[in-house]
Amino acid sequence: MRSDVPPTEPLPFAAVDLGASSGRVMVGHASDRDGGTLRLQEVHRFPNQPMRTAGTLRWDIQALHRGVLEGLRAAGRSAGRAPASIGIDTWAVDYGLLDAAGTLLEAPVHYRDARTEGMAEKVAAVLSPQELYAATGLQQLPFNTIYQLTAAQGTSALAAAHRLLMIPDLIAYWLTGEAGTELTNASTTQLIDPRTGNWARSVAGPLGIDLDLFAPLRRPGDPAGRLLPDALARTGLAGPVPVTTVGSHDTASAVVAVPARNERFAYIATGTWSLAGLELDVPVLTEESRQANFTNELGVDGTVRYLRNVMGLWLLQECLRDWQAEGRPQELGSLIDRAARVPLLRSVVDAGDPEFLAPGRMPQRIADACRRTGQPVPDSPAEVTRCVLDSLALAHRRAVEDAQRLSGRDVDAVHIVGGGAHNALLCQLTADACGLPVVAGPTEAAAFGNVLVQARATGAVHGELADLRALLGRTVPLRRFAPAGGRAAWDRAVTRLSPAPQPNGTAQEAACA
Repeated sequence: MRSDVPPTEPLPFAAVDLGASSGRVMVGHASDRDGGTLRLQEVHRFPNQPMRTAGTLRWDIQALHRGVLEGLRAAGRSAGRAPASIGIDTWAVDYGLLDAAGTLLEAPVHYRDARTEGMAEKVAAVLSPQELYAATGLQQLPFNTIYQLTAAQGTSALAAAHRLLMIPDLIAYWLTGEAGTELTNASTTQLIDPRTGNWARSVAGPLGIDLDLFAPLRRPGDPAGRLLPDALARTGLAGPVPVTTVGSHDTASAVVAVPARNERFAYIATGTWSLAGLELDVPVLTEESRQANFTNELGVDGTVRYLRNVMGLWLLQECLRDWQAEGRPQELGSLIDRAARVPLLRSVVDAGDPEFLAPGRMPQRIADACRRTGQPVPDSPAEVTRCVLDSLALAHRRAVEDAQRLSGRDVDAVHIVGGGAHNALLCQLTADACGLPVVAGPTEAAAFGNVLVQARATGAVHGELADLRALLGRTVPLRRFAPAGGRAAWDRAVTRLSPAPQPNGTAQEAACA
């Protein structure tokens, strides 16, 4: 490693960001000296390929761990020194079970596995949906951790478990040997009281869920240990290298990186999923909020992520996979250009319909949904793509409008962060649908938020969330889209869809980024 790094060079931080289809390790440099510095470089990317064993869909967590170690080695080479800190964020709700010796008992089950079918009804027989929402504020989603644990009751793995760790906490444990449960991810389990930030024992007890399985709660900015000697050897880093707790639910980190100028903003964290909502100081636990299927997940600095989960670009990703398998591969840029020439709102579908949750045959399922609602049936890839993007923009509008109405907070801008910020057509359609200006970027929001929390914890940057966002706004390029009008067309399109998503299983939406 180089030892001649200039002393004025901002400190490097390693952001481990694991998504549903790939993982990446980014090196970020951050400082608020001399007007501020914030930059990010991807140094290693690796696939996240689930596996099916004995009929159960699971995460290949060992492969992800190897990818993280390789990425940290690359981070050291890129920065010319060991990172000042490492932070880890991933998707939500899934977990690993460890025995008393700290050994993983089985590969973590994937949230798309069918084991949670019927679990919502089983839980409702003990705690009504109204009681559950009043206690946890979480929208009913078929794969929330509470339903996974209900499905796991009576299994040998759960019976033998000494510790349960959410996915980012499991990776951190393997790196440091120290176990903790990060709060923003824990809040997706449906076992946290969003008013107190502590476990909802009134929920866990009646359901027979042992909260002692969880490690002590940690909050973003807390220390999470240092790399073990084995991790140092496998990464080639010179210790000590601290691991810092960040918003380990990737959406929590992404919201940190929303470059809003004031609190009057809505955000849409896009990628495989779209998570659309507001940042609040307190949860909204009304029955109306439950009926609208909004969730109250905890964010960084005691904030509440009040949002609805929408299926997101998963719809288009699945279409692309199907066309590839049929021998009709599509280049995404050209496909979106052709989609832009398809008439506006020709056909739309409900992006929250559970029929779109599972993989496979997505173009056909979209066509079937249009046929059932008496709309023109999209046939070509361009028509299907336009249907997907119009439908997502319409879902974004519904979520933003409902969030304002239910929370009592008005917004004057919508921020799109994550992979969807690349999609200019989707950004423009969202501006038109919402009738609000859209600010797009950054695309690597989760990694930026991850780095910013680490940098603040080490003293490289200072201040509140507003200060972190101001630093990002000064240093990261953003794109702006003004609404082009035509609100009446979007108003009419809403009437073609079913009512807003309900928490009774008839219009479930996907929950993980």
